[in-house]
Amino acid sequence: MTYDEILNRFQSAGVTVPGKKVKFDFGDAGKIFLDGGAGKVSTEDAAADTTIKVKLEDFAAMAQGSLDATAAFMQGKLRVEGDMGVAMQLQSVMAKLRG
Repeated sequence: MTYDEILNRFQSAGVTVPGKKVKFDFGDAGKIFLDGGAGKVSTEDAAADTTIKVKLEDFAAMAQGSLDATAAFMQGKLRVEGDMGVAMQLQSVMAKLRG
């Protein structure tokens, strides 16, 4: 799964966390910003309530269901900066990406 495919899935599914700003930072591959207040998905590199740092290939594995997000966090493959409560809501985001 490429960055563009992930971005398109986020956008077509309208994936956001209501009232929260979440940034997925894939390093050199790019960023995806979910603005729950405005209900939009972009490639903006803006301030977020929670930033999820993960390699693109690990995120793709999570989106496809072959890597559990909790396991990725425990193994250090996924780092969370900011509001951990928002990060806990991301299981529903992953479910929407799979659906």
